[in-house]
Amino acid sequence: MIPSTALTRTLGLGLPIIQAPMAGGATTPALVAAVSNAGGLGSLAAAMLSPEQIVDAVAGIRELTDRPFAINLFILDTPEPDPGEIEAAWARLAPLHAELGIEPSLPTRWCQPFDEQLHALLECRPAVASFTFGILDPLTVERLHAAESLVIGTATRVEEAIAWERAGAYAVCAQGAQAGGHRGTFIGPIDEALHDTGALVEACVEAIDLPVIAAGGVMDGTEIAALLARGAQAAQLGTAFLACDESGIPAAYKEALEAASGETRLTRSFSGRAARGLPNRAMRLLGEFEREAPDYPLQNALTAAMRAEGARRNDAEYLSLWAGQGVARLRRMGAAQLLARLAAELDAAAVIEALDETPRAER
Repeated sequence: MIPSTALTRTLGLGLPIIQAPMAGGATTPALVAAVSNAGGLGSLAAAMLSPEQIVDAVAGIRELTDRPFAINLFILDTPEPDPGEIEAAWARLAPLHAELGIEPSLPTRWCQPFDEQLHALLECRPAVASFTFGILDPLTVERLHAAESLVIGTATRVEEAIAWERAGAYAVCAQGAQAGGHRGTFIGPIDEALHDTGALVEACVEAIDLPVIAAGGVMDGTEIAALLARGAQAAQLGTAFLACDESGIPAAYKEALEAASGETRLTRSFSGRAARGLPNRAMRLLGEFEREAPDYPLQNALTAAMRAEGARRNDAEYLSLWAGQGVARLRRMGAAQLLARLAAELDAAAVIEALDETPRAER
């Protein structure tokens, strides 16, 4: 009774489940491969990787699986920071650096060059190329499709879904407000694009003719079934996979997720772009200056030393603990075990739905 959709058939997936790309080290080759081997679509978060690291990571994935997987990139322009803004932001981080006993130097690089990352992705030819923070031009979408990489764009509002359809994308990932991590908004203010996942899926399905993927707060098979019933062709889960054995996040991060009450907040403090995560000391101390934080990727680069030292100490108070609103229902286990559990829940939900739709006389 596992539902099949046009998207799962096109990609050859056994399950309508996508492991979300989560930049910052979570999506190890082992995690991506485990998800794909279990019937889902694993995703490599490559936004913070150099072109060489992308190629190496893909080689590692292909040593572990011959199944389809995705590579995800952030669409970014090369920043031209204002020196005064950078100096002020660096000064605001000084108390946290002092707490940690570090004296880091200002970053010499703000982000990886998108054009070079894209070239590496084209060379790797993954089954899926997914993007967030912006939109590709139609010619680039054509190049990716010619390389047999289906393009999936992130949409946080209907207007963005329509824009991706016009650009020629294969599918759209509808990112609801419940999603953990960075918001993918690229049309209008982010605070005007915080829509409930289910409602956004329905609106996108109505507005475009592309497959729609539901993302945001999804933690179990029953929720996947409910979103499929609302028109989604697959569900993308991030937080659910963060604490898996194969996830590359620090142990302190996994422990914070397990202990979470469910409270999450949107913040610009860590990266300069609104992202949902668990409250901690760094978020509270930097929150007072949140509006003044330079835009992504500048603030993200400036806080890198603090976060790296927090990871070295295994201290979650200085990490960006990205998590969605369903975090209190997280289950810590291996990725294959989690996929099996999700599949069983999805199967049970589909059976119940089929019984509900069967006329009583035929039962």
